Amino acid sequence: MTSKPIGVAVLGLGNVGSEVVRILTENAEDFEARIGAPLAIRGIAVRRVDGDRGVPAELLTDDPAELVGRDDVDIVVEVLGGIDIPRKLVLSALEKGKSVITANKALLAEYTGELADAAEKSRADLYFEAAVAGAIPVVRPLMQSLAGDRVNKVAGIVNGTTNFILSAMDETGADYAETLAEAGRLGYAEADPTADVEGYDAASKAAILASIAFHTRVTAGDVYREGISKITSDDLETAKSLDCTIKLLAICERIVTPKGKERISARVYPALVPLNHPLASVNGAFNAVVVEAEAAGRLMFYGQGAGGAPTASAVLGDLVMAARNKFYGGRGPLESKYAKLKVAPMGDILTRYYVSMQVADKPGVLATVAAEFSKRDVSISTVRQQGSGDGARLVVVTHLAADSALSETVASLEQLDVVVHVASVLRLEGTTV
Repeated sequence: MTSKPIGVAVLGLGNVGSEVVRILTENAEDFEARIGAPLAIRGIAVRRVDGDRGVPAELLTDDPAELVGRDDVDIVVEVLGGIDIPRKLVLSALEKGKSVITANKALLAEYTGELADAAEKSRADLYFEAAVAGAIPVVRPLMQSLAGDRVNKVAGIVNGTTNFILSAMDETGADYAETLAEAGRLGYAEADPTADVEGYDAASKAAILASIAFHTRVTAGDVYREGISKITSDDLETAKSLDCTIKLLAICERIVTPKGKERISARVYPALVPLNHPLASVNGAFNAVVVEAEAAGRLMFYGQGAGGAPTASAVLGDLVMAARNKFYGGRGPLESKYAKLKVAPMGDILTRYYVSMQVADKPGVLATVAAEFSKRDVSISTVRQQGSGDGARLVVVTHLAADSALSETVASLEQLDVVVHVASVLRLEGTTV
């Protein structure tokens, strides 16, 4: 006897939504076998129902609220994007006891707590594997596979657009503006790339990862953020000379303050990464996340971080889990927020710095510059001078020091007569000295 179908509402028919519907339709028998009951698409919410959308016209609706509220809908798949409208729809679904699968990192980074509370109250499932790194399974391993371990650090490349741009700049020697334009032509960058290149997208994902890894609610506003728009081809050339490359990193880690207090850090910025570090070889639009746990050690997750089909794969994995729970009467993992750790300010974080500055080509410059570092107990690892005359350039790499001390040092360098201009300031990650 065929089991009663599990009703699914799909909100959005863009790149991801279209792939979700296509795969569900083409592999209906496989999904039924995996779940124990058939999945039935009850409707697909779109902005406009006119035109050929490649799906049966009777499934289309421009009233997502009505679709979410239907009695024959058991699971809602939200792939709309944006925050305000999806928030209302997802909350409505959860309050009605319907399970929700979302790929909306911006929504989760701001309202995970509100959504998790609604899901817990109504005993509904909230899944969001696709919100962090496309097809790469990161959320579920953190929530389930490593639930018995202590995660100390999660760091990675979680934005394909910026990784494509930096990889292309590194390979071709082209400047940022030229490479961004090429990324747009190839479809890797949006018409307005701000969310990607200024680090907002990665910050949303960092907030989600930190919340899960450290059992603490973290929002996007808690994440320190810098983008890649100031990276130059000279920076990448210098990075090569230091046996490094440059990547936009999302870093979430436990730290202990000088007073012995446990805190967490969540930050996003472009950084020099040594070529022997596993993240250095992640190029193009690919993503990778490295997790460091006390018992498991270092784990690396790598793959397609964006795109319609890869993201749909993660959405459908969540859909199978939610549908099984509906069929068998189980529940997915609940939000874990017991730790309630505070987020440390960026100034308390120990980092290494790369500082590139145009300087006057005359005796005593190096001693004057070095004195500014010494005043704030920032130890210099290496110093290199490139060029001469008006084109003289000094590159300083430091040892580990408090980020506040390094920031103060950079500010003081700008005031020196012998420093014409501080061209670039980047952090160096992946080392321990």
